[in-house]
Parts: sequence; structure tokens; C-alpha cells
Amino acid sequence: METLKYVYQHPLFETKDFTLISDVHEKIQCPKGELLLQKGQVANEYYIIESGLTRSYLYDYEGNEITIDFKGDKEIAIEVASIFQRVPTQEYIQCLTDCTLWKVKFDDFQELFHQIPAMREWGRAWMAFELYLSKKRATEMITEPATKRYLQLMQERPQIIQQAPLKYIATYLGITDTSLSRIRKEIAHT
Repeated sequence: METLKYVYQHPLFETKDFTLISDVHEKIQCPKGELLLQKGQVANEYYIIESGLTRSYLYDYEGNEITIDFKGDKEIAIEVASIFQRVPTQEYIQCLTDCTLWKVKFDDFQELFHQIPAMREWGRAWMAFELYLSKKRATEMITEPATKRYLQLMQERPQIIQQAPLKYIATYLGITDTSLSRIRKEIAHT
């Protein structure tokens, strides 16, 4: 319940709202390597991560696997376009570690939007923040050198550095494994 209260933070929520919210969340355990979503599926749920690390990835036009996002403790693993537009996804979501998750079905989430006015406000705030993060990342991929992006990742999201394989971190940063190894050596020697 602590994880849910952390994620669903908004000043308009009332104590009674958390009973309704927690009732539609199913706590599940997923082993390392399990796929929560695969290309071609329509996302019918999202996951709040109590503990563990997931990654979202897809394949580029040459068939290379590219990590596009990581989600860790107290974050939401979701494929927004698929779940809200009800279209098949291009993405995969995979557990990189054993994960404890709170699964929420799309229909239950929609019902919460109708039952709890504060849920709509929370959803708008959450979506605006996620859009901000997406824009920030896209801009940094163009304007910041790889070393700076790696240092920022170390500072802002240490769970990724600690738990994700380097090959996934490299594709997330838009660089090769070799470049990431060089960056890590340079940082270690400073």
C-alpha cells in the first residue's frame, strides 16, 4: 500500500479514495526475464513497480534491439500509446530483475477515473510529467554528449546503473557497448 500511496500522490485524493484504488491493484511476482508486453499485443494493463527493474525495448529497422526506457522502484511500467489508443504495440516490456508489481487492468483504471474525480487530475499531472521527461530525454540525446548523459543517468537513476546490463544501458544512451566501456573507464580514472 505504501508504494501505491507514493505513486498516486495528488492533493485532491482523500483517504477513502485509496481503498478504491488499492482494490483494483493486484500484487504479482514476476521473475527476471518475463515479458509483461510483446509487440503486436494491445496493452490491457499497466504495472506499478514495488521492487525491481523493467525495460521497454523495440527493434529498429535493421533488427537491432534498442532499449527505450527503464522503470524501477515506485515507477509505472506502461505503454501509453497502446493502452490509451487501444492499438497494437511495437514495444516489449521485460522484467530485468525479479519484480514485485501491482497490476492494474485498463477497464479498472477507467472505472477509477469515473469514480474518483481526483484520479483524473492525478492522471493529467502524471501524463504531463511523463511528457516532460520524454521531451527532456529526446533533447538530451541530440544536445548532450554521451558521457554527460551517462553521468546524469548515474546521478538521477542509480538503480539502472546498478541493475541493468551494460548492453541495455548502451542502447538506451544511443551508443555502442564499446563506447560505454570507454566512458566508464574515463570516469573511473577521474
